[in-house]
Amino acid sequence: MIEQAKARGLFVAVAESLTAGALASTLADTPGASGVLLGSIVSYQDQVKSELLGVSRQLIAAQSAVDPEVAIQMAIGVRGKFARAMGHEPAAVIGISTTGVAGPEPVGEKPVGEVYIGISSELGDKVIALELDGSRDEIRQRTVERALELLREEILRFSV
Repeated sequence: MIEQAKARGLFVAVAESLTAGALASTLADTPGASGVLLGSIVSYQDQVKSELLGVSRQLIAAQSAVDPEVAIQMAIGVRGKFARAMGHEPAAVIGISTTGVAGPEPVGEKPVGEVYIGISSELGDKVIALELDGSRDEIRQRTVERALELLREEILRFSV
């Protein structure tokens, strides 16, 4: 995936809540990742999502951070923030985000295993909803695996 992104002149910016840095860490494990991975913001707290990523406080107050629109706003926010910081055209940056409930307890009305992955690129914004079973660690790991699949698919949508 890293080589495919490089070949297309793409960069990746990550915003994580549920996965707490595991997605960026997994990307960074790949040789050559420094040529593609711009950085990551671990936004575990709602205030950080609002202040650093531009997620609507009203949205979080109304829906909680476990919400598809929150995932999209996180992806859009991290994409813009890193594009500006690095001086890249936003068109060259893909933003990806994770938010959800890993457990062991539900968050309000949101059950354990409710997960959203947001992706923002010049090709558009989308969110993927997951309903996962398993332990806290299994939910987080499966979220990382699915996010990597979605990122790979997004990269391949760009022509070489």
